[in-house]
Amino acid sequence: MTPAVEQLSLGAIGTNCYIVRRDESANAAAVIDPGADAGRIRLALDRAGASCAAILLTHSHYDHIGALADLADATGAPVWLPEGELDVFRRPNDFFGGLGVSIRGYQGESTLLAGGETVEAAGISFQVTAVPGHSPGHLAYYAEGQLFSGDVLFAGSVGRTDLPFGDWDALLDSIRALSDAYPLDTVIYPGHGPATTLGAELARNPFLEELRAS
Repeated sequence: MTPAVEQLSLGAIGTNCYIVRRDESANAAAVIDPGADAGRIRLALDRAGASCAAILLTHSHYDHIGALADLADATGAPVWLPEGELDVFRRPNDFFGGLGVSIRGYQGESTLLAGGETVEAAGISFQVTAVPGHSPGHLAYYAEGQLFSGDVLFAGSVGRTDLPFGDWDALLDSIRALSDAYPLDTVIYPGHGPATTLGAELARNPFLEELRAS
């Protein structure tokens, strides 16, 4: 059964947060990338008649983690994080303070992921894939034909690699790994912008010419 997905666009630069349930009638949800406004996320959960059963993070950039601490405190939900970026989750202002943002670090318990795991959350099995390039510990989560790609792959674009610890070659390798692992009709739910499919991006994304030529 394909999970039910609600997309929220949050924060100053419209970062996608996803509320994912096993189906439309499920009363438990996984929240992926609570980037800002924990109150709005909780209202969306209330409207869906669902509790927050898990919080999953793709990576630690400020626009994806701004509501993590508040949402975790309010719901008591377990948290899964990329293990390679734990310091950023703990001390985000040490890394992003120069951008004029102030984020409450997450000091609570978490399960650290490196890729290759399967996470059982809200009655859904998420396959975890390591997809570095945009950030060194970046993860993507796959469940029943849906891939939550964070800032690795977008409709018509890819994640930036001009940020600290970005790596263009690693990003291309990550997208190649996704293409090897998942069907072309996989729906991509990215960190910004509209949903797309893996096949559409492999066929037409202008940033993937090098991948198509290899």
